[in-house]
Amino acid sequence: MSDVRDGAFDEFLDALEEGDGYYLECSNGHGLLPPRRVCPHCGDRELTRRPLPATGEIVTHTSVAVPTPQFDDDAPYVTAIASFGPVRITGIVADADRTDVEIGQPVAVDVEANATTGERTITFRLQ
Repeated sequence: MSDVRDGAFDEFLDALEEGDGYYLECSNGHGLLPPRRVCPHCGDRELTRRPLPATGEIVTHTSVAVPTPQFDDDAPYVTAIASFGPVRITGIVADADRTDVEIGQPVAVDVEANATTGERTITFRLQ
């Protein structure tokens, strides 16, 4: 596991781990995930921190049987994109195989260490 921190992204992961997940919103209502300093949709620099909804919904998923080296010991696993209000988050579905995961399924977001490197990884828990 690396001791190097990536500023705003690690702050976001810290907040998720503590149950205080958030997203950023520009004055035009676009939802963004950190790290951001400018809205990529409209160029607005006035970003406000908003609480992340407690649950999201899976919008797509895929099973990974042949992973990249940094997830070698984690395979097989399911990667999903879940919608949490105005933002979408990509993560690994914890403790689930491909037959457990369905589009539209509610999930909670968390952070766990992956088995291969011990690096923090965004994870979803089926609700």
